Amino acid sequence: MSSYKEPSFQERTALANKAKLDAVKQLRAKPPIDEATLAVRREAAEARKLVQEKAREEKLAARELQKALKLEQAQKLTEAEAEAAGKTDEERKIERDAKYAARKSRKGKK
Repeated sequence: MSSYKEPSFQERTALANKAKLDAVKQLRAKPPIDEATLAVRREAAEARKLVQEKAREEKLAARELQKALKLEQAQKLTEAEAEAAGKTDEERKIERDAKYAARKSRKGKK
């Protein structure tokens, strides 16, 4: 049995050229695509593009709505905090006394 023989540079380039030629022949042998098929493919691609754009717009609108809701909620919270901070000591004392009275009345009913 003979040992393995390394292919020479010329053999490697010849094999590469042959492979390239075979690939070109295979591409040339491929039948051309008719216009009807191309038109169908273009229409399908356009339809996909429209669906994707619509989905993208809906997603963006949903995001904007979420941002608006968060902003509104933050504004309400800020207004509530401002209202709570704006109470005078007298008003806070009256609220606290009302809470204590309600608690006493609940405990007294037990």
